[in-house]
Amino acid sequence: MLELRPNCECCNTDLPFDSSVAMICSYECTFCKKCVNEILENVCPNCGGGFRSRPIRPKVARRSGTSIEHQPASDKRVHTTYSMDELKSFSESAKHVKPELR
Repeated sequence: MLELRPNCECCNTDLPFDSSVAMICSYECTFCKKCVNEILENVCPNCGGGFRSRPIRPKVARRSGTSIEHQPASDKRVHTTYSMDELKSFSESAKHVKPELR
């Protein structure tokens, strides 16, 4: 089950469970759309993969036990350990390769 991390690992903006601007890679690294597009250029700085929109967990349990109430989002904030220059340099090395070919 997805953790639904609460913030962008780059700019630290809040990304609540129902955010429409939260993006994740296959390892659940979480960034906002602005950072993915303008800084990372769709290259995850942790794994080199691409990003997709993070799914939104339902507010209402339409099936027993399946809602944000039953499986709450994570409250653990995650921050990148890389500098802005390191992030940009890493994305530059892979941004021209489609994510499915990386």
